[in-house]
Amino acid sequence: MTLTDVLLALGIGFLFGFVLDKGGLNRYHKIANVFRFTDLTVLRFMMTGMLVGVLGIYTLQYLGLLSLTDVAPSVVARQIIGGLVFGVGMALAGFCPGTCVAGAARGQIDYLVPGLLGFLTGGLVFGLLYPTDLVRWLMTAGAFDQAYAKLPEILGVDPMLFMLVIAEAIFLMVYVMRKTQISRRDKLAQAASGD
Repeated sequence: MTLTDVLLALGIGFLFGFVLDKGGLNRYHKIANVFRFTDLTVLRFMMTGMLVGVLGIYTLQYLGLLSLTDVAPSVVARQIIGGLVFGVGMALAGFCPGTCVAGAARGQIDYLVPGLLGFLTGGLVFGLLYPTDLVRWLMTAGAFDQAYAKLPEILGVDPMLFMLVIAEAIFLMVYVMRKTQISRRDKLAQAASGD
């Protein structure tokens, strides 16, 4: 890794945090309301990021500017456990790692405390448990023959067709979330006014 790579990563991270902050996506009520299904702004933002990512990656691959050779293996047990730990921690704290860093950069101590506690606790628990046989088994449990395969290869479809279908599905989900949120907001306003 070169200094240019590090500076580029820091620059992209700074821009991401700036966008999170300016969009209000690092506020506690925005994160908590996703789990209450009353404000899906953060979810729509993440889905839009996935849309841009899938379009960008597959377009760069199609143009020959990127090679998708380095793919992490899919291991079912560790993905389920990691997702549960991340989701429970995010629901309890009301923050995700990105919003913790963005809020702490704004100087808010209530973002810094759960962020540091979460990062340190997670790192400590993983460091202490990693050498155990149980954790090593979980890290490999559920690995299948095509653990390194990409979805288009598994499904036997053209990567560009796969990208277009996924992009369309994400776009449709973002649209439906927006329409559903407007409808739900109207119903909540009616209920609050007593009509």
